[in-house]
Amino acid sequence: MKRTVQFLTVLFILGISAAAFAQGADAAAVRQSGLASNYGWIALAAGLGIGIAALGGGIGQGRAAAAALDGIARNPGAAGQIRGPMILGLALIESLVIYALVVFFILSGKIH
Repeated sequence: MKRTVQFLTVLFILGISAAAFAQGADAAAVRQSGLASNYGWIALAAGLGIGIAALGGGIGQGRAAAAALDGIARNPGAAGQIRGPMILGLALIESLVIYALVVFFILSGKIH
């Protein structure tokens, strides 16, 4: 039940984001360009893409930090050897989320 409520909440938030960023457009210009039917799909792709990237990045960073802290708790002497690779891993995970953010802005720029 709890997972269902969380899933429906995420879907609701993603659905609202498309309406929040919607802008009016000149109907004749939209019909001429042929992009009228693509605006909704672009908005949906951008919203879902950044949402999934943030979710995956958060889960990945949480698991990486938990594993590193577990290793440090088991062997405090290895803290220095664990900390560097953990920070590098967190930076690489975050870079993927930032890449998704760049794609989000590119797709949002296509919606006039």
